[in-house]
Amino acid sequence: MDKLEWLASKIVEWGNLILWDYVLIYLLIGAGIFFTLRSKFVQFRLFGDMFKVISEEALEQSGKKGTNAFQAFSITIASRVGTGNLAGVALAVAIGGPGAVFWMWVIALIGMATAFIESTLAQVYKVPDKDGFRGGPAYYMEKALGQKWLGILFSILITITFGFIFNAVQANTISAAVEQAFNIDKVWTGIILVVLAGLIIFGGIKRIASVAGVIVPIMAVIYMAVALYVVFTNITAIPDVFMLIIKNAFGLEEVFGGGAGAAMMYGIRRGLFSNEGGMGSAPNAAATAGVNHPVKQGLVQSLAVFFDTIVICSLTAFIIILYDNFYQASEDGIQLTQVALSAHVGEWASIFLAITIFFFAFSSVIGNYYYGETNVSFLNPKGIWVNVYRVVVLGMVMFGSLASIQIVWDMADLFMAMMAVVNLIAILLLSKIAMDVLQDYVKQRKQGTDPTFHYKNIKGLKNISWWGAQEKKK
Repeated sequence: MDKLEWLASKIVEWGNLILWDYVLIYLLIGAGIFFTLRSKFVQFRLFGDMFKVISEEALEQSGKKGTNAFQAFSITIASRVGTGNLAGVALAVAIGGPGAVFWMWVIALIGMATAFIESTLAQVYKVPDKDGFRGGPAYYMEKALGQKWLGILFSILITITFGFIFNAVQANTISAAVEQAFNIDKVWTGIILVVLAGLIIFGGIKRIASVAGVIVPIMAVIYMAVALYVVFTNITAIPDVFMLIIKNAFGLEEVFGGGAGAAMMYGIRRGLFSNEGGMGSAPNAAATAGVNHPVKQGLVQSLAVFFDTIVICSLTAFIIILYDNFYQASEDGIQLTQVALSAHVGEWASIFLAITIFFFAFSSVIGNYYYGETNVSFLNPKGIWVNVYRVVVLGMVMFGSLASIQIVWDMADLFMAMMAVVNLIAILLLSKIAMDVLQDYVKQRKQGTDPTFHYKNIKGLKNISWWGAQEKKK
């Protein structure tokens, strides 16, 4: 058995090396640049629109009413903003140096265009269901490309990655943090997580959206407030922090980390893991929104990438770089974040971060769960399979609370890389449709009207005839 485990770990390690170091990074960066140029820098020229559309109420479309724009935003933020924003950033800075932050920013800014494309497509090809709407990469692979087998493959990959493995990892992080901060046995933490998650996920997308819409904003605001306090109390040092980040990013400041190469690699990987732009996960939540034009949800999900990386991850990075003993610190990951924040605000920071991790990671559990649910529904829409999936998810949450699962995390990396490759190929093939939909939005916007989508105005669209009667909430 030991030999089998060793062989399995080597296969997973080799797969991750090939996909992450030689395929996915270049594919994601290339696609991001391509979408940025082809959309004429949509993430910058329509940045103001992102804040307008995120506050819009859900519309009734063909007798169905989905989530509102902010709830869809919260579901994706629930998945994006997790322990990686606190621990992963610290790891990237500790190994790659402060310059990793610069490359994290770069990958997020171009990733905003990729997120826009995939979420716009998800809206175009969403389908009505009993709770409102569902959709995502599997749906546009089947309806737009006519390749259902590709949709099935993607559905399997995302269900395993997010629904099972990532949820086990998040639960493991929660139980470890709670045990360290409060000395509570992992068994009890696991039981509490299973009960809380069960109450939410068995309530359907409406309850998931409602809970995410409460937890995510509250915890994000509290964490940002503490982080901004650190920044403002060290405001005179901020220009030096920016200079250090830029110098280290280009190899001009070699006193820490592995130089420009390490800064670039770790910054890019941290950015990709954190914002998920192009991974194909966020479009599943984007499809749930009831909007009068698909581009609006594309803009909302582009903003989610900005918020996740440019705001949350940057604040974590500033906390660490402003720490006086940063260069001499022996800790990495969440421990480095805890030590740095404690030095800034006091010993209570360790408990504060444990609570923050609990809520961030728990919101990730319910966000990840929904990504799997909508793809289980694609594979088999009968209700019994969704309930079976829910039970297995809760089992993985309990397993993750108790286990040491490095090999499982490595497998998640592998499955997520395969999932991203499949999705990126699909959205590159469908980019013309997304661009035509974007032009339709911009044209109506220039005319001074609230853009409303009519599928017959876009050449080549098929299998979306339900995008008919839609009316605003009266």
